Amino acid sequence: MKATIAVLAGDGVGQEIVPEAVTVLKAVGQKFGHTFEFIEALVGGQAIDKTGVPLPPETLALARRSDAVMLGAVGGPKWEGLDYNIRPERALLGLREQLGLYANLRPAKLYSMLADASTLKREVVEGIDILVVRELTGGIYFGKPKGIEKIPGGGERGINTEVYTTEEIRRIAVVAFEAARKRRKKVMSVDKANVLESSELWRRVVIDVHKQYPDIELSHIYVDNCAMQLVRNPRQFDVLVTTNMFGDILSDEAAMLTGSIGMLPSASVGAKTGMYEPIHGSAPDIAGKNIANPIATIASAAMMLSYAFKLDKEAEAIERAIVTTLEQGYRTKEIHTPGMTLVGTKEMGAAILNNLKG
Repeated sequence: MKATIAVLAGDGVGQEIVPEAVTVLKAVGQKFGHTFEFIEALVGGQAIDKTGVPLPPETLALARRSDAVMLGAVGGPKWEGLDYNIRPERALLGLREQLGLYANLRPAKLYSMLADASTLKREVVEGIDILVVRELTGGIYFGKPKGIEKIPGGGERGINTEVYTTEEIRRIAVVAFEAARKRRKKVMSVDKANVLESSELWRRVVIDVHKQYPDIELSHIYVDNCAMQLVRNPRQFDVLVTTNMFGDILSDEAAMLTGSIGMLPSASVGAKTGMYEPIHGSAPDIAGKNIANPIATIASAAMMLSYAFKLDKEAEAIERAIVTTLEQGYRTKEIHTPGMTLVGTKEMGAAILNNLKG
């Protein structure tokens, strides 16, 4: 097959980890007879520095005409003083909105050989396999009215609005139930229906959609309890479906159960073009030091092959290469434990590449 992939490395460690994933994808193409065309473009802070905006029109145009988008990370202290409308993070929100990427799938699966890298006890985290399905284009990040306004008599007021429509909830619920059918057939819907009207609607619509999936077990949990249960007994969860903000927070918590946020990939889907990225940020404190973990980005490339191109065999080859590399004892700094081989970003990428080719 032939496919065009937009490569948006972005800021910070994105500049280091994305090239490792691209190299792996090129090797997959050579090994399995596929042709991938990689086209690079500016996004985030890098784009601001050169064009004045975080998401240049040409970058958005490239993303729209590509078959998939590989994203690194955006943001950093350098741009924190800018107006919210032109900060690097607006590029991420803009891509999601303009590409119609309403569903974010974030798997949190513990590699058994990394159980000791988790800050929780082995008996708590061993065997976890969770998929967080996060609604991505609605909720408080996009709702209006929003902004900061002056208050008569002095001071200011910050406003953000949590808004969800029936259709926004329905379509993300469908994604969750369909995903559960390929897993353990359990969906936990996370909301705050005891105090938020938007969550009351969320729960009602999810229950209605569930009628089409009698083979799936549905349960509900308040977000604060869910946060606690993820630490207390994470193995009870299969598929978690939730709102934009709740999913943003809970998926990062789930990531740390696995030992490092640098291990987890994500897929943002919904329309023709999907976007694939690690769930971690730009990590400016370690950028340029060759210590960032590239596994989340390489695993995101595997998700791209599976979700965007239906190349499950090729995706599994990448996953096997990652597992083999970890079994061989290679570790980047944040997952390193005594007795293992400490390597940098490039060395970890090279080891995975060698195992893929082998």
